[in-house]
Amino acid sequence: MVDIKVVGPGCKNCVELENRVKKVVEEMQLEATISKISDFTEIAKSGVLMTPALIVNGKIMIQGKLPSEGIIKNYLLEAIRS
Repeated sequence: MVDIKVVGPGCKNCVELENRVKKVVEEMQLEATISKISDFTEIAKSGVLMTPALIVNGKIMIQGKLPSEGIIKNYLLEAIRS
């Protein structure tokens, strides 16, 4: 089971990141929990400095950028292997 957190206050890119993550998880038929962190206090606690951000299994994979679906897939494959 992969734990995925999409981090952002709800801006356009944050929403798009969440949509891309859901699409990739569905395409990969991956068992994953996807949650969203949008509260500023929780964002700060997570260690994220710029949004949108993607946290997979507790590790910040990217922040301040909107990754392509291909990059998201690579992050998830990396998480599965480790």
